[in-house]
Amino acid sequence: MSFEARSAPRAQALALPPDLAFLLWQGVPPDRLLRAAADARRAGVDGATALLASGLMAEEAYYRALARALGTPYLGAELPLAPDAGHPALLAASTAPLRPGEPARWVAAPRGAAIARLLHRAGEPPPAIAVPAVLRAALLRQGGEAAAREAAEGLERRAPAWAFRPGPDPAQWLALGLAVAAVPLVLGAPAWIQAACLGLLNLLFLAMTAFRLGALCLRPAAPVVDRAEEALLPVYTVLVALCREAPVVPRLVRALAQLDYPRTKLDVKFVIEADDPDTAAALAEVPNPGWFEVIMAPPGLPRTKPRALNLALPFARGEHLVVYDAEDVPDPGQLRAAAALFARSSPRTACLQGRLVIDNTADSWLTRCFTLEYAALFDVLGPALSACRLPVPLGGTTTHFRTATLRALHGWDAWNVTEDADLGLRLALAGYHVGDLPLSTLEEAPARLRPWLRQRTRWMKGFIQTSITHSRRPIHALVRLGPLGLLAAAAMVPGTVLSALAYPVLIAVAAWQFLARPLPADPSFAANLLTGLALVLFAAGFAAMLLPAALGCIRRRWWGLLPWIGLLPAYFMLVSAAAWLGLIELIRAPARWNKTEHGLAVTSRSGRLQ
Repeated sequence: MSFEARSAPRAQALALPPDLAFLLWQGVPPDRLLRAAADARRAGVDGATALLASGLMAEEAYYRALARALGTPYLGAELPLAPDAGHPALLAASTAPLRPGEPARWVAAPRGAAIARLLHRAGEPPPAIAVPAVLRAALLRQGGEAAAREAAEGLERRAPAWAFRPGPDPAQWLALGLAVAAVPLVLGAPAWIQAACLGLLNLLFLAMTAFRLGALCLRPAAPVVDRAEEALLPVYTVLVALCREAPVVPRLVRALAQLDYPRTKLDVKFVIEADDPDTAAALAEVPNPGWFEVIMAPPGLPRTKPRALNLALPFARGEHLVVYDAEDVPDPGQLRAAAALFARSSPRTACLQGRLVIDNTADSWLTRCFTLEYAALFDVLGPALSACRLPVPLGGTTTHFRTATLRALHGWDAWNVTEDADLGLRLALAGYHVGDLPLSTLEEAPARLRPWLRQRTRWMKGFIQTSITHSRRPIHALVRLGPLGLLAAAAMVPGTVLSALAYPVLIAVAAWQFLARPLPADPSFAANLLTGLALVLFAAGFAAMLLPAALGCIRRRWWGLLPWIGLLPAYFMLVSAAAWLGLIELIRAPARWNKTEHGLAVTSRSGRLQ
């Protein structure tokens, strides 16, 4: 007779599900189990999940009790796994084979309905029992090398056209060589050829600028978000990759604990590196940590955030998944709003981009300009691109995904240091759409020049990597994105880098032309056309730099920041320096991840960063 059958009469009297009923025989107070059962009915989950998520029983105590009820061994941290248990296909499994000679052939770490099925089975020798996190850690230890290799090389192996490595292909090198060789030819060509090339280049830059100016005319309506019943909400995975982030762990945990989402439906995973004991210790000090799990990334290259996220992706239990950064303080209503928007959207809406807001604005002039830049990007440009269903280079955080779609696209490119922009273009090329989530996440910006420059150099290097990756098949990109989509993608990714690289030169030439030399009185149409086009491009470029930032400030009612918009031309000189450094670093150290230190904010507009 199964244990479920023996405990059925009393459990039925108390209306307990099987995964709680067996605890009556383990001395657990009935009122605690009744409370967990009521929580489970309200949330639409199994009894064990409700019991453990509410902190009514420790996870280890529950699984020890389950092992006693089944009459099978409970295995602690040192699991005697079989040699083949480290295969990548088994890493996300809830069972694994044990070494020959152990008391059981298998070890199981069941969740949800699997617990009831295990209690109900009769006539079969039960597996040994372990806590899910313990089994996962043991599988990662045993199969760490294979897991690290899969996280780093999985995209390249499954979809090599979408992976940055090994960099430019022969056709791209040939095109680059021809472009460089054409420069002296154009300089020595007749004046009309030079004028035609210059006019074509001006028109291309003007078309790219038009996207930033066109966004000023669009203000997508904020979606109405209904508050769904708890039982209808899906399980939501929260992924946070941490590396040397011990100082901000308490603030991060507090911020995630304030998310307005039922604990029974939350699957929070922190991914840390194996050689980061300080962050591990900070997470271990969090009281009642039963609502999150720490995944220790096995050693391997590259040491990047996307590799860490790839390691955690197979373990995600949520129908939806969101990525946050260590310094983030998200709006508590984000997950509910995203779940509601996903439910009402087409399945082709694979991602929702939240609004990123710099909160330590008053720290320095750099943070003020950074705030203006983010206001333009996330409050004006991003929503406009989403509304027009054009490609959106994602931000590195507050990106909400349909988990199945993310897995179908093979996760992130571990070798791309701006994996977010790359994934945004990959979604567009695969036929998916990025929606706008009009709720904010507070972030901390570097207040000093050196860390700011290191961070921005990484971003620019990653934009170049993304440009290389997705320009390998231009005809395919044109077919998939269409002319307007391809132009938008080119404007937002390679256009950002090219304009930053050319910015000092263009400013110097413009200053020389406008200040040192008067405009020539030339009656010819061609000369006046080129002069007029140059003037329009110059004015449009500055308007595209300043006006989206101004509009973002106005929408957020940051009136005190408006005077600082005058510093943006000088700020973009620093962006240009970062672009040149990114180009150099791409050659010298393409996979280097310039780490940004957090927890240094002196001021906080909301008070939540301190």
